[in-house]
Amino acid sequence: MSLHRLAGVTLGVPDTEAVGRYYEEFGLTRTGEAATFSTTDGGDQLRLVPAPSRRLVGVVIGVDDTDDLARTAARLGEMGIQTELGVDSLAAREQVSGVWFKLAVMPRLQQPPAPASPTNGPGRIERSAERTPGILRENRVRPRRLGHVVLGTTDFTATKRFVVDGIGFKVSDLVSDHGAFLRCSTDHHNLLIQQFPVNFVHHTAWQVDDIDEVGRGAMAMLEEHPERHVWGLGRHHAGSNFFWYLRDPAGTFSEYYSDLDDIGEDALWTPEVLEGARGLFNWGPPPPPSFVNPEDLAALMIGAHAG
Repeated sequence: MSLHRLAGVTLGVPDTEAVGRYYEEFGLTRTGEAATFSTTDGGDQLRLVPAPSRRLVGVVIGVDDTDDLARTAARLGEMGIQTELGVDSLAAREQVSGVWFKLAVMPRLQQPPAPASPTNGPGRIERSAERTPGILRENRVRPRRLGHVVLGTTDFTATKRFVVDGIGFKVSDLVSDHGAFLRCSTDHHNLLIQQFPVNFVHHTAWQVDDIDEVGRGAMAMLEEHPERHVWGLGRHHAGSNFFWYLRDPAGTFSEYYSDLDDIGEDALWTPEVLEGARGLFNWGPPPPPSFVNPEDLAALMIGAHAG
């Protein structure tokens, strides 16, 4: 796979300062630019720009070399899609959602391994006469990298064709005939596209070391702001990851996750068609209605028609 990582996203929000403070508390680090934020392993991965309502403005994807850019430009050209080709980047706009996809030549990400915590189980004692390190941590939870973004589109088929046939994402799993988990790396998914009555960003997901970091991160965010809670703790079926979702001031969900499925570049993988609740989770509390259909969806639709 010439694509090798989800390098970053740009979100449009009405109040960049309020949303920025939220993501600093979430564990991202504000960098030199006023509305740019980094993870510990992935570098600058979130950029906020002013917009009338929340939306996904752009996605950056890492590729190996300029030959990858040329091949992508040729595929998109055959589809009648215009591209902006630079020295080491290529940009194209997905016409339905309006999202800019930028492919940039960059090194592959090498993450230092997370420290392994000894675990006890029936017939397997790895930790004796000591407490697990997971409950002794006092440091602030900081996401290691951006994992995926979820895009609502008014034309699922057209957006999927652009992303898969044009950009080069691979299909990992499908949600009936209206959703697709797609990857541009060995992660199970880096992009989920779903049919919605309006184009919008549903959530971003941020990798942490393990389930203890998922829980610690969410509890810290909720300590003084219980209204931020959306859904969790649970475990997804698609991707297998642990999750906990929170809501930022613009209404976009942000997810702490750990233990996501890995699909090697040459691995044999057959996409599964997921139906009903299995498309959402394997165990945990049932998702609230506001997760499936966010509370501001009607307002976003009115704004889209007004625009």
